[in-house]
Amino acid sequence: MNDHPRIPLAGVIGSPIAHSRSPALHGYWLKQYGIRGHYIPMDVAAEDLETVLRALPKAGFVGCNVTIPHKETVLALADVVSDRAALIGAANTLIFRPDGRIHADNTDGYGFIANLREGAPGWAPAEGPAAVIGAGGAARAIVASLLEVGVPEIRISNRTRARADVLRTEFGARVVVYDWVQAGNMMEDARTVVNTSSLGMEGKAEFRVPLDALDARAVVTDCVYTPLRTKLLEEAAAMGCTTVDGLGMLLHQAVPGFERWFGHRPEVTAELREAVLSA
Repeated sequence: MNDHPRIPLAGVIGSPIAHSRSPALHGYWLKQYGIRGHYIPMDVAAEDLETVLRALPKAGFVGCNVTIPHKETVLALADVVSDRAALIGAANTLIFRPDGRIHADNTDGYGFIANLREGAPGWAPAEGPAAVIGAGGAARAIVASLLEVGVPEIRISNRTRARADVLRTEFGARVVVYDWVQAGNMMEDARTVVNTSSLGMEGKAEFRVPLDALDARAVVTDCVYTPLRTKLLEEAAAMGCTTVDGLGMLLHQAVPGFERWFGHRPEVTAELREAVLSA
């Protein structure tokens, strides 16, 4: 007879996944709070995703994070989809219920807003428009969250305009699309500026959107956190803007999942940031 309780397991699924900082993040919390659990990276190909997901609860997993390229696909595989994940069209957090059913949620928007409120305590979303660069999965979560907190107008520009037009259709009249060549113009009087694209990331194309029209009262944030201080953030800070790096979004979006999986609501601290940055 086995009297030992089952050790809860969680992890992150993607492909590739070796670069992920999530294991360091959750591992720090597990150790800090003395929780007997484990969080592991899992490189899973698209054709194996459903098989792996169905097997994980049987192996003792209580849930997992999902990243590129599976965030949209898992919605069709989940048994229950939160309203938030359905609206965004992607999930980043899965909870495996005791009966094996898969619950899909999206905490990216929560992480984005929590990071802005922490990094820019004076941020007032209703004071003016937001300018959003990019129209991918991260942009969908961020647009939904900005609308929810009362931003009056969201201006979006994407290298492929059609993707931005889809967001306009899905999220309504408060979303205004700018052609890519006019991306710099949408900064005028914007109080929130967000780069959701990969521009400026190590190994990716340089960030070249003109910032001449940027208002010094704007709060500027970048979802890219490698490097931590991107060209966008450096230039915006030099113009007098309040800037917020993208690492905090990663840290804060992890809070709801960890709480659901391991039964303890973790805190985002300076020590956590250092542990994740040095991983």
